[in-house]
Amino acid sequence: MTFQDFNFDTRLAEGLTAMGFTQPTPIQEQSIPLILENKDLIACAQTGTGKTAAYLLPILDKIVRAPEDKRHLNTLILAPTRELATQIDQQVEGLGYFTGVSSISVYGGGDGAAWSQQQKALLEGSDVVIATPGRLIALLQMKAIDFSRLQHLILDEADRMLDMGFYDDIIRIISYLPRKRQTLLFSATMPPKIRTLANTILIKPEQINISISKPAEGIRQEAYLAFDHQKVELIRHIFSGDSYASAVIFASTKEDVRNLAGELRKIGLQVKAFHSDLLQKERDEILREFKNKTLPVLIGTDILSRGIDVEGISLVVNFNVPHEPEDYIHRIGRTARAATTGTAITLINEKDQHKFASIERLIGREIDKVPLPAELGEGPVYHPPISVKKKFHKKRPYGKSGNKSGKKSVQNNKPN
Repeated sequence: MTFQDFNFDTRLAEGLTAMGFTQPTPIQEQSIPLILENKDLIACAQTGTGKTAAYLLPILDKIVRAPEDKRHLNTLILAPTRELATQIDQQVEGLGYFTGVSSISVYGGGDGAAWSQQQKALLEGSDVVIATPGRLIALLQMKAIDFSRLQHLILDEADRMLDMGFYDDIIRIISYLPRKRQTLLFSATMPPKIRTLANTILIKPEQINISISKPAEGIRQEAYLAFDHQKVELIRHIFSGDSYASAVIFASTKEDVRNLAGELRKIGLQVKAFHSDLLQKERDEILREFKNKTLPVLIGTDILSRGIDVEGISLVVNFNVPHEPEDYIHRIGRTARAATTGTAITLINEKDQHKFASIERLIGREIDKVPLPAELGEGPVYHPPISVKKKFHKKRPYGKSGNKSGKKSVQNNKPN
């Protein structure tokens, strides 16, 4: 199948050709026809599979085919973070370059000038509004936006929005919307709370599930067993062996992110910390540097795993094992996007082994444990739970350093 098979408006098709889009991804191939048929939809697919274009393309096609005198605020897209809202806005601009479709991203964290600019753009009219829930509620309370003729509601990264506590906000926003509309819910995972939300706001939805909870095939996954005091030197070792043009390091908390950024700068790495305490202009500038490859390493919390879409990230490092197995999928999904390849490395201390075993159970396979470089000494002994040991480790016992041979390794095993 090619994009020509969807019979998009020629102006939209021209933009796809200019961007080099030829064949749809599986989520696009299955979603686009249903959206064009005005069906409500629940779509579940892993990060990096083209979900944004899967809903934007049919919506853009509908908007551009409408008579000019009947154009109005057509679509609301809710997103969990400012960064994701901005990126969706940029994709509307790119995919709809030849269509004349207008859009605006609405989010908090800016100064008074940004607030005024958002209000003005909404009053002057826009085809598509992409918003974070908190800022949108503020605008609705001020009666600065009119959704009376809205035709489409899209929830992107719905699971993340619920994790961030936006359920009540979403229900409140929906109370301002027309009951007759098309609603699309896109999510990387499908926990029970998402199904509860879907049952509340969707009408007889179609469902699509593609590769749930499986990392992209192009990701090389590895892990080191390391005590906390060994981790910074281990990162030095990882970056000394290969030239990574673009890398993301995940830590558990904002405080961890700030402290780790300082420690890594001390050992000579060019890094910056990215977290929600920064001003919006600071976050924008850091992301701009990272996208332009003038900043090679970005350190952040799990907000980055759902909040950025940057091509060419070659390495993801989990400084801490994520608390939830699903978050591992999202973190490492920052690399190997759009059918490329990449490396994901996780550092496992003695306390995080059970959490890492849960990740292995979720993805259905053992992740290779790389021996520590000899100069760092031995790491913690790996003690996977019995259920994981039976499934993956029957014939592969680990020695003290995590080496599968049971012998201490003295070689430098560098990821490539």
